Amino acid sequence: MNAILKSPADIHAYMQGVGQRARAASRAMARASTAAKNAALGAIAVAVRRDKARLQAANAKDLEAGRTKGLDAAMLDRLTLSDKAVETMAQGMEQIATLADPIGAIGNMNFRPSGIQVGRMRVPLGVIGIIYESRPNVTADAAGLCLKSGNACILRGGSEALHSNQAIAVCVREGLESAGLPEDAVIVVETTDRAAVGELITMTEYVDIVVPRGGKGLIARLIAESKIPMIKHLDGICHVYIDDAADIEKAVFIADNAKTQRYGTCNTMETLLVHAAIAPKVLPRLAKIYADKGVELRGDAAAMKLAPMHAATEEDWRTEYLAAILAVKIVASLDEAMGHIERYGSRHTDAIVTENHTNAMRFLREVDSASVMVNASTRFADGFEFGLGAEIGISNDKLHARGPVGLEGLTSLKWIVLGSGQGRA
Repeated sequence: MNAILKSPADIHAYMQGVGQRARAASRAMARASTAAKNAALGAIAVAVRRDKARLQAANAKDLEAGRTKGLDAAMLDRLTLSDKAVETMAQGMEQIATLADPIGAIGNMNFRPSGIQVGRMRVPLGVIGIIYESRPNVTADAAGLCLKSGNACILRGGSEALHSNQAIAVCVREGLESAGLPEDAVIVVETTDRAAVGELITMTEYVDIVVPRGGKGLIARLIAESKIPMIKHLDGICHVYIDDAADIEKAVFIADNAKTQRYGTCNTMETLLVHAAIAPKVLPRLAKIYADKGVELRGDAAAMKLAPMHAATEEDWRTEYLAAILAVKIVASLDEAMGHIERYGSRHTDAIVTENHTNAMRFLREVDSASVMVNASTRFADGFEFGLGAEIGISNDKLHARGPVGLEGLTSLKWIVLGSGQGRA
């Protein structure tokens, strides 16, 4: 396909065709039965397992190209379709099939004085454009979630996973066809030209919402250029605040887990805030744990007096490290902690450790983040952990979807009215 699309006009025509096909398929998906959607998901799982060798052969081409281009070890790891990764994709389809179908659900029906009944029905968004990097498993995950929620989707993966994504797409198309659903319900863009992304994020007549999954560079570009609403977050600058009323054992465990359970995720703690009254009891213990695990600490003057660490700069408070680095600040009160979060946070996930109910409730009400936690690690901010079954991403926006986005986040509500011949007086 890349050899064919030699000019902007070629890419424009190709993407317009993709948009038209997806829009047509979205109408069929909106009326698809739960049984048909689940049958498609099951058939995709069967095809993925059956075609493991073919998927891994395609993936080997991407890995070879990646090594030639000098991709780092972390990128190559995300790109690899191991036996476990292939099985996880298949299981993911089966798990999505077990989730309740949100489409067509009617709620809050009320009789009005006129005799009409008014309520709301959950419906698909329509066509979802998903732009992602590195991980070929996103092709299957995104296809499955969009399929179950009655949407059509246009998937544009990164150039580093082109062969893998196309191989997975064959399994998806087979599953759709076997269930009597349109193959164009899931379209994997066949060109890696960046101009295709520019087309996708401006096709307002065909695409209803865009979901970016990738690095800051990609998301920043889409924020600047997209004409279509997005479900997205840019930064994951997450905080844990250890209150003066915290249980010390809980505080140590949570602050350790929130940072070191995994470093490179958007729900990993990047700044630790500690109340001055409890800091001498908890910070030295944590500093020892972090030192043993190779975590570099960068603290304010008060924190540096309690444990070995480097001096933090202003930039440290607003940095998402995604690495074994942690900023540490001593605060005098809950209000100072919440003020710091308001100034430097990214409205993603923030947690308080406290046994004081009033402080916990204030933190929940006043911290303006998509996920706010009491006595739990920020690492729980995840669709699976929240009981959504799976997620297509995390949003720190306030409109439509907020926090981990699962099936319900890929739907909307419309008003419905049931009457028996009424007219407005």
